[in-house]
Amino acid sequence: MSDQSSTTSWFFTYTKIRFFTKIRRFLLLRTAKKQYKAPDHSEKLRDLSSASKKEGKIEKEGMEKENDQDGWVVLQRSVKGLHFGRWEEKELAAKEIKRIAKEDLKTRKSMGELGIIQPLVAMIESEVVERQRLAVQALIELANGSFTNKLLMVESGILSKLPKKIDLLDESAFQDFAHLLSSLSSLSSIQFPVSSARIIPFVVSILDSCSSIETKISCLGTLYNLSSVLDNAGNLVASGVVNTLLRLSSVGEASEKSLATLGNLVVTSTGRKALESSPMVPENLIEILAWEEKPKCQELSAYVLMILAHQSSVQRQKMARAGIVPVLLEVALLGSPLAQKRALKLLQWFKDERQKRMGPHSGPQVGRLSIGSPVNKRGVDEGKKFMKNIVKESLYKNMETITRRANGAGNSSGLKALVLSSSSKSLPY
Repeated sequence: MSDQSSTTSWFFTYTKIRFFTKIRRFLLLRTAKKQYKAPDHSEKLRDLSSASKKEGKIEKEGMEKENDQDGWVVLQRSVKGLHFGRWEEKELAAKEIKRIAKEDLKTRKSMGELGIIQPLVAMIESEVVERQRLAVQALIELANGSFTNKLLMVESGILSKLPKKIDLLDESAFQDFAHLLSSLSSLSSIQFPVSSARIIPFVVSILDSCSSIETKISCLGTLYNLSSVLDNAGNLVASGVVNTLLRLSSVGEASEKSLATLGNLVVTSTGRKALESSPMVPENLIEILAWEEKPKCQELSAYVLMILAHQSSVQRQKMARAGIVPVLLEVALLGSPLAQKRALKLLQWFKDERQKRMGPHSGPQVGRLSIGSPVNKRGVDEGKKFMKNIVKESLYKNMETITRRANGAGNSSGLKALVLSSSSKSLPY
């Protein structure tokens, strides 16, 4: 019995030990799980990415440093070739300078300080067209965004080295020279004295000779920049540029820049006289005034017409004979806000002109009835009624034209009734 009780006691003790051992093991495992933190893969990826970026940055900086060193070596070689090399070396140097100058503005400015502009300008006098073209293209890149480089080009005498025989140039050469001169003429905005007497004849010759609209627009940009300086008006007019601008103002792509240049010229007495004497004025400008799809051109055309019509009854009569009043009425109704304002101003002048013609005039009067006579009063009433009907009919025709253009042809009897029932006092002119 004692043996059995001892065995039971031992078994109970063993079971108890195992139970507590499992509990302890469970608690240790749970504690370990709490203390253990699973690896964060995103952090590992970020660390790897950061290391990779750092390594790539170091590699990139090394490559950039190496490229900078190589670029500096190429630039040094190009500068040396321009100054001391043979023609083949000069051509190769011009190509390299053109390529390097495209990189950024800082590079272009630093290149201008290395003395490369003067030998490039000298290359323009070469009789070899390709060599001349390489020099012009390199100078275009160097001038891009750098007033300093442009000043250096002008001071190096580039304007005196423009080709004398323009018939030897092809379309690509026209385009290059037009682009370069357009860039150099922007110096006018900082009041730097650019010799217009040398530029203008060359640019006008390109305008008359080239067929590319892009080249023409570059030339017009040059003329516009020069016309912003009032002192250049005399040289511009003397070169016959007014008729050229009037002709190009009828060309859609070139119209806006041509009209803007005419707007600069018309405010000078020389430019205004040239416009007044042109056989294309005012017909060309009135035609442009009717361009509904080009509001900017309408505004510029109206501006030039305003300057010409101001205090000039002769010009107003020419415009009236050319049919400007119906066009102005249409612009006053459908044009842009600025075009409407200018059209209404012109219409007011024509109204004043008409009233002035209808009013009493000086000089001997033969057989004139007294103001207070009943015959004269009846005649005045009939005349007013007649003029009122004419105005209403004119308004109806113009409104009908406007409506037809906007909505297509259709029944306009309602519009006619509305207009005829309105007072002529509501007219804007």
